[in-house]
Amino acid sequence: MHTWQLQDAKNRLSKVIRDARLSPQVITLRGKEEAVVLSFAEYRKLSHPKMTWAELLAAAPPEAEALDISRSRDTGRSIDL
Repeated sequence: MHTWQLQDAKNRLSKVIRDARLSPQVITLRGKEEAVVLSFAEYRKLSHPKMTWAELLAAAPPEAEALDISRSRDTGRSIDL
């Protein structure tokens, strides 16, 4: 991962984009990390889940069926205020 100051990144945008194909490029503003330039392939991996929620639940291991997920009906304890 390479770090660029904003002014350098603006002046060398083509290189920042080319380097982003290999690894994320960090852009700083006044010494603070502010942005990251990623390749489109890396962005796609991060932004599109591999499974939907329903598919994830369906793929749960058989041991998960043994988990007690029932809701407690306990109303708590009474206190004097």
